[in-house]
Amino acid sequence: MAAASRILIVGPAWVGDMVMAQSLFISLRQRHPDALIDVLAPAWSVPLLSRMPEVHEAITVPTGHGEFGLAARWRLGRSLRSHHYDQALVLPRSLKSALIPLFAGARVRSGYCGEMRYGMLNDIRALDKRVLTQTVQRFVALGQPADAPLPPATPHPALKVDAGNQRRLLQELGLDLERPVIGFMPGAEYGPAKQWPLAHYAALAGLLVEQGFQVWLFGSAKDRKAAPQIATGLGQVYNLCGRTELVDAVDLIALCRTVVSNDSGLMHVAAAVGTPLVALYGSSTPAYTPPLTDKAEVLYLGLECSPCFKRECPLGHTQCLTRIDAAQALAAVERLLSSENIKQREHA
Repeated sequence: MAAASRILIVGPAWVGDMVMAQSLFISLRQRHPDALIDVLAPAWSVPLLSRMPEVHEAITVPTGHGEFGLAARWRLGRSLRSHHYDQALVLPRSLKSALIPLFAGARVRSGYCGEMRYGMLNDIRALDKRVLTQTVQRFVALGQPADAPLPPATPHPALKVDAGNQRRLLQELGLDLERPVIGFMPGAEYGPAKQWPLAHYAALAGLLVEQGFQVWLFGSAKDRKAAPQIATGLGQVYNLCGRTELVDAVDLIALCRTVVSNDSGLMHVAAAVGTPLVALYGSSTPAYTPPLTDKAEVLYLGLECSPCFKRECPLGHTQCLTRIDAAQALAAVERLLSSENIKQREHA
């Protein structure tokens, strides 16, 4: 594509995927510094996209998750015709995701082979999963010329942090930074086969509190009832699940010295704000959705049954996660803290 002036991107529906999509936005701006990048996305992601300086405009998808909504998509697409998009990049592989770029009249409409989208897309790419092994590679490659070498270079996401919002949150939530903070992300929207046991998180929290840390628990309202199983009987453990918006979690995670997280959307948020992280993998694999940061310790056993990519363990034991104990996680946290301390001394 030559000197595009405006690009429309149909974004993904999951938090982690939307964070990884920033790698595509950064790559596009590197190749087309003057391009305006608009992102078509679910309403929940609009505040998150505001933390990505590469995004010119976030456009809300007018339908709910899984809803076809042909008439609503047609109306929005027609309203976007005045934008005169040079190219649309359709990251999801569903038929409905290709409709708005078609109705908007985007000149080039690029996407991978998926549901029957012939005629909707006029730049259909074959997806070679043996070459593009990671989700982020697939996103970035779609923004490259069709004949570009693969896999592409993938810049790391980098979300902006709002210091003013950090101060507001500390006051409103009754938090302070007198003790160094370790963040926990014990949830995973996909299902329990990606969730390290709460008892293991509780054991790790106890060890960290003994060493002088405080622990902040991050997650959605769905995690709020489970989180007390981590905090029960412990001081200095604060349950923030369901008490913050997504962009608030962005700012609070940036205040943590380290975080411990399942393979989840918040894991990718932590990577994107530069917080060192311990990433726990069970049914998924770091070969497919690794934390996009140089400050990560990955704990993954790679059992014979892994990765299964199931929501629940088909064997009923979830040993891929239960066999990672609190002592292993603590050792990973300590390695990250030691590495960060060395870096700070070198730059002092």
